[in-house]
Amino acid sequence: MYLKGRYLLLLLLALAACTPCHNDPVETRLIASPTTIASSELISIDSLMWQQPDSALMRLLPCFDTCCRDGVHTVSTAYNCHYAHLLLAELLYKNDCAQTNRPELQQAVSYFDSLVRQAFPPFKGVPEGRGIHTNNSNDILSFLDARAHYINGVGYYESDSAVDACKEYLKALEIMDERFGEKELVGKKAKFMAMTYTRLTELFSDFYLHEQAICYAHQSMFYYKKQATSSWFSSWVLNKIGTHYDMMDELDSASLYYQQASVALNDTSIILYRDIAAHQAFLHYRQNIGRTESTMQQLRQLLSLSTNEEEKHARRLTIGGIFIREKQLDSAWQYLNMVYFETSNVSAKKQAAEWLVEICKEQGRDSEIIEYANYLVPFANQDENNSGLKSQLLELYDKYRQKAQEKQHHDEVERHTKLIVLVLGGMSTILLSVIVFYRKNRRSKQKLEAQMEAERHAHKMQQAALAGRLKHSNAALKEQSKTKASTITPLPLATHSNNAENYIDESVCQQILAACNDKNNPIKSTVPVSAYAIIALSDVQKARLKKAAMRHYGSFFEKLRQHYPELKEKDFLYCYLCLLGLDNAQIAVLLQNSISTIWERENRLKKIFGSENKIAIILFGLMNN
Repeated sequence: MYLKGRYLLLLLLALAACTPCHNDPVETRLIASPTTIASSELISIDSLMWQQPDSALMRLLPCFDTCCRDGVHTVSTAYNCHYAHLLLAELLYKNDCAQTNRPELQQAVSYFDSLVRQAFPPFKGVPEGRGIHTNNSNDILSFLDARAHYINGVGYYESDSAVDACKEYLKALEIMDERFGEKELVGKKAKFMAMTYTRLTELFSDFYLHEQAICYAHQSMFYYKKQATSSWFSSWVLNKIGTHYDMMDELDSASLYYQQASVALNDTSIILYRDIAAHQAFLHYRQNIGRTESTMQQLRQLLSLSTNEEEKHARRLTIGGIFIREKQLDSAWQYLNMVYFETSNVSAKKQAAEWLVEICKEQGRDSEIIEYANYLVPFANQDENNSGLKSQLLELYDKYRQKAQEKQHHDEVERHTKLIVLVLGGMSTILLSVIVFYRKNRRSKQKLEAQMEAERHAHKMQQAALAGRLKHSNAALKEQSKTKASTITPLPLATHSNNAENYIDESVCQQILAACNDKNNPIKSTVPVSAYAIIALSDVQKARLKKAAMRHYGSFFEKLRQHYPELKEKDFLYCYLCLLGLDNAQIAVLLQNSISTIWERENRLKKIFGSENKIAIILFGLMNN
């Protein structure tokens, strides 16, 4: 929602009157309770922000006069001043305005970090923030701290600092993950988690890092489902996932997610619905080459329903792209030229320019090609310039996945430990109850026997006195015990081994094994694969490896192609490397793929072969059969 001119003027005047919040020693003390020192007006604005951000911003501006007074450095004033600047940054973003209080926001980030460190001191052997989860006041602090890092990341993103933005988003997730249990991540907290994962999805999408963007998109969907949110958000995320599968040429997956996105959206009159429909139409064209008329009819209808110029240009770009594929260059020129000269979208204009250059080359338009080619010059080295940023983002992603896996492992161990303790505790309680009951029953029985014996003795004495004679009697007691024994027979273990004949002795195989087993440069799964680029397989080495494999197992792989037509060439390359006894970390380095990509490939092959064994074991088993 856009602010009116007079509101923006009021905003700038308010910001000019605000003074930075200095880090006075009194501010760094652990505050007793945010609920007692926070301004009730700020708390009310915070609550309103989640529903009506435009109204909340108008209410916030006058608060700076009381929250950020110059020269006053009480704990309450400092807290409210930083709180106010955090709310201002959030509300500017929610009202589609750029951040104008970056220095004050970054001071607020440091301030809330210091408060949380005091509220959650690190313990020996326990990461910071994993201390005792004390009270609701510290929950409030933790949530504010996470929000501060998130909105600081938004500021970095707006200034094209993608890596810094990614770090802040991940820091916000780390805070929420460490200080809140999964059951606590509901309502506003679930919405915040979904928003953060959505921002990461957008960020990685900008660099066409498809697998990573899809991973974060699935996480955002998980949290959108946990809280009552507009169907628009879920539909947007599903459409984004479908788009990435589309760009990866995984058309069946793309079609599935486009369909889910369309079904999830209740309003068919908005631009998102038409975007999804355009994606589905173009995907249908790609899956059914030759049936262009129905696709063109759909796209022209969507063009006629467009509500603004940029949407029209997006539809024209898609239509122009189909005409390019169909070699109808004059029709493509008509649509693409209009996009190039009228759109303000850089990506759309760049794509139109690339296609127009192709048309000029085909049709010999030498005089017209210059303008389009000149526009593309600044983009010539864009991929190369972005390669460093991509590497940093991938490294952050790998660390995030590693932490997530470690946390999952830790939680599973903790859960299993609790279960074992619970079971052992229950068994101990039952055993103790049985022992107590047995001893109590034994004492009662002994007491009863003694009482009965005394009564019998008294009765005999009485009878003897009356009869005048004593009768002697003897009593005999017999005891019996039975024992049971059980034996455990261990199950026999079956072992099976296979030899790789002389395949491993091939020169290319020896070179690969020497590189992977270099003691001076050991391969570690925790190190990014790009660090081992020097030992990555070249196209020539891949070709030599394939020839070596075919010399030894040629007929076997031919049969595999016949029985499993879904196998791709990259799957066979993975099999060649598995037959050398290499693990997934080594294969990832040799192919310069992420470790997650290699794991997914292994799981895919296991599903194809119908076995959970290692791929090498499966292959040797198929050979023997």
